[in-house]
Amino acid sequence: MSAGFYFGVEVFLNGLMAGVMYSLVALGFVLIFKASGIFNYAQGVMALFAAMTLVGFQNGQVPFAHLINTIFGTELHHFGWHLPAFVAILMSLGVMILFAYIVERFILKHLVNQEPIILFMATIGLAYFMEGFGDLMWGSEIKKMDVGIPQGGNLWIEESTAFLGGDGFYGFYLDTLDIYATVIAAILVVSLVVFSKYSKTGRALRAVADDHQAALSVGISLRTIWVIVWAIAGFVALVAGIMWGSKSGVQFSLSLIALKALPVLMLGGFTSIPGAIIGGMIIGVGEKMFEFLIGAPFLGGATENWFAYMLALLFLVFRPQGLFGEKIIERV
Repeated sequence: MSAGFYFGVEVFLNGLMAGVMYSLVALGFVLIFKASGIFNYAQGVMALFAAMTLVGFQNGQVPFAHLINTIFGTELHHFGWHLPAFVAILMSLGVMILFAYIVERFILKHLVNQEPIILFMATIGLAYFMEGFGDLMWGSEIKKMDVGIPQGGNLWIEESTAFLGGDGFYGFYLDTLDIYATVIAAILVVSLVVFSKYSKTGRALRAVADDHQAALSVGISLRTIWVIVWAIAGFVALVAGIMWGSKSGVQFSLSLIALKALPVLMLGGFTSIPGAIIGGMIIGVGEKMFEFLIGAPFLGGATENWFAYMLALLFLVFRPQGLFGEKIIERV
C-alpha cells in the first residue's frame, strides 16, 4: 500500500473521532427534544457555562469578582486554593442540576402546552442570558482547562503503525484527547440507552415523550421529568464542555459548537440517542474525507465549513426524519 492510502486511513480515523466530539453536543439536544419536544437552542451555551464553572471552581476563582470589585472597590480575584479536578467536576455537576431546577421552576412551568415555537424562542433567550451571566460570573477572558486528560499525538499508536507505509509515512497521528472522548462518548451512550430502556425513570421519560397528557393521566409528574431530563442534558453539556474546553480552551467560540451539532441531528434524527453518535461519525468522516479527496486538491480547501450543512440539506429533502428518527404521520 502507498503512503497516500495510509494518509487517507488516518484522515478517516480522525474524522470518526471528530464526529464523536460533535455527537457529545448533539446528545443534549436529543435528550431534551425526545422528552419534551423542545429544541434547546441553549445547549451549546450550556456546554460553555459548564466549562467556565468547572475552570472557575478548579482555580479557586471568586464568582462575580469583577462586579464585586467595581461596586465595593475591592481587589478580590481568587480564594487562594485550587480544587482537584474530580471535586471541581462534581461541584460543576451540582450547578448544572441546580440550573435544571431553575429552568423548570421559572421558565418551563409557565410554558406548559404552549406552541413549540414559543418554547424554542424561550431557549434562545435562555442561551443569551446564560452567556452574559457566565461572563459576569467568571469573566470573559480565554481560560485554560486541565482535568488531567493527556493531549497531543498518541506516540504508541504512531510508533506501532510506522511500519505500514513507505517513504513519507511515519505512523497514524491520532490525538489522545480524541481517543478519550471516543471512549467516554461510547460509555455515555450505552449508559443513556440502558437508563432509558430499563429504569423506571427512563420508562417515564419515554412515556412523556410519546404523549404528555397520557403520562399525566397515569400519575407521571411532567415537572419532575423535565427537571430530570434537563439535569441529564446538563451533565452531557458538562462532558462536552470538558472535552472541547480541553481541546481548544474555554472561550466564547465554545458555544458555537452547537451549530455543528445541527447537521448531526438532521442525519441521526432528533429522537435517537444512538443516531446522534452515528450521525456525528458520518459528518466527521464525511467532511474530513471530502476535504482530503476533493476539497484540498480541486476546490481550494476550506470545505469543512460547509460540507456538513450541504449533506444535512440533502437529508432534509429526501429523508427529513433522519436515519433513525421516527416518521411523523398526522391524520387530518
